[in-house]
Amino acid sequence: MKSVVVNTGGKMTVEELPAPELKGCGDVLVRIAYSGLCGSDIPRIFANSSHFYPITLGHEFSGHVVSLGKDIHDLKEGDAVACVPLLPCFECAECMKAAYSQCKHYDFIGSRRGGGHAEYVVVSRKNLFKLPEKASLLQGAFLEPITVGLHALKLAGGCQDKEVIVIGAGTIGQLIIQAASALGAKSVTAIDINPQRLALALETGASHAFNSATLSADDIRQKTHERRFNQLIIETAGTPQTVALSLDIAGPKAQVALVGTLHKDLTLNVATFSHILRKELTLLGSWMNYSAPWPGSEWQQATQLFAEKKINLEALISSIGAPKEFVREVTALAGKPMTGKILLDMTGS
Repeated sequence: MKSVVVNTGGKMTVEELPAPELKGCGDVLVRIAYSGLCGSDIPRIFANSSHFYPITLGHEFSGHVVSLGKDIHDLKEGDAVACVPLLPCFECAECMKAAYSQCKHYDFIGSRRGGGHAEYVVVSRKNLFKLPEKASLLQGAFLEPITVGLHALKLAGGCQDKEVIVIGAGTIGQLIIQAASALGAKSVTAIDINPQRLALALETGASHAFNSATLSADDIRQKTHERRFNQLIIETAGTPQTVALSLDIAGPKAQVALVGTLHKDLTLNVATFSHILRKELTLLGSWMNYSAPWPGSEWQQATQLFAEKKINLEALISSIGAPKEFVREVTALAGKPMTGKILLDMTGS
């Protein structure tokens, strides 16, 4: 089978590897349709931060069931499925409390083991979400990233009638903007330093957009003053500056959900830290996208949003290509963030 293999030093190759085979009674062989590049994959490719090399990445994928272990009775050959990449042990104290993302004995598709940037992959049944009949395989490849945002909304008690502010309008941020708009937010404000991302946000669900490269925190706070109450601020960019910005612009008693992953140390000055106390802010840490019953209501909610045609995916896609084209597009990033989702298309293989 064809597989996109990542080696040290950011070298990516398309290789012919043996097709995987079922090993356990609870395993499923999946033929991949689409597999997306995640922002978390970029340091794995370009910064030697993967657990091992060579590796086939990919944890945002969809495909069809090819064969199943004998203990599986709720899937059949030909079923369309999407990847649920985390595999908790389901036995530790954290798992017993449904804190699946806190499991100390977990496995993870496309990180701790090979993933979906290939023609085929074998995974546990628990790593698959069966797609509804009318869901497309392209939507299936976006299930994992959209549930990241839906998980943050779930932790915040939803976004109905709230003034939602999304800091960071990359793929995760754009999906949150669309979801919040669809789920009854009173307003949705996008903040980014990229004019194209802000324009896209306004086209797909944001009611306001501000460029934090040209506006100070004081400027943005003044522009959101009329919407300062009942705020839910969601930080997705994962930089010290944007975390500080989320606290600086927050209104009284705002919720601040931290979704972005930091790669540099965060230092808050006295004034920024005092906002947490003086404004009585609620800080929410959001990690991954799972709840009980496994894999969580977020995944059902995502398919409902797709069924209701509330999510525009085409606007978020930078490229969809076969393996060699996919490698070219990813290599061209040279370690920089994506401007739009890059997808591997295996449907023609």
